[in-house]
Amino acid sequence: MSSKRSAVFLDRDGTVIEEVDFLSCVDDMRIFPFTREALELLKENGYLVFILTNQSGIGRGLFTEADMHGIHEALQNEVRGLIDGFFHCPHRPEFRCECRKPGIGMIDAACDTNEIDLESSWMVGDKSLDVMTGHRAGIRSVLVRTGYGQTQDPPQSPTLIAENLLEAVKQILAS
Repeated sequence: MSSKRSAVFLDRDGTVIEEVDFLSCVDDMRIFPFTREALELLKENGYLVFILTNQSGIGRGLFTEADMHGIHEALQNEVRGLIDGFFHCPHRPEFRCECRKPGIGMIDAACDTNEIDLESSWMVGDKSLDVMTGHRAGIRSVLVRTGYGQTQDPPQSPTLIAENLLEAVKQILAS
């Protein structure tokens, strides 16, 4: 019997929290009102929950990794510890690293430290690159219509489209 668990990989900005260009301080973080309920549903149904976030503001010198970790600590406190891990890419887009979405380096890193069943896992985000990340990792994806998702038409079709994270989670659990 496999001890691997299903995971939901979540984009941070525009999916779990409101989009703020180059969010650099906790005071500017706004968690969507449906986020905690969505995470609770995932955890109640046995999913691992990971945040995957491109943070090129670090590479651009706009804020530090410590600033980002402070935001993640505050987010984790707000959702009562429901997130199993945070993975980030600090590089600027022009470096074309594998850890930056749509690369799958952050998913690989989560799999290196957790027993994850990718066949039953999902990627959820508000951008085309989140959908592309899911495709590249061989997992299903959901495009949410919050954040940039209001205007995104991904080049690759997501498995599902949802109005927000809570609706995405309900669709995932029903599939």
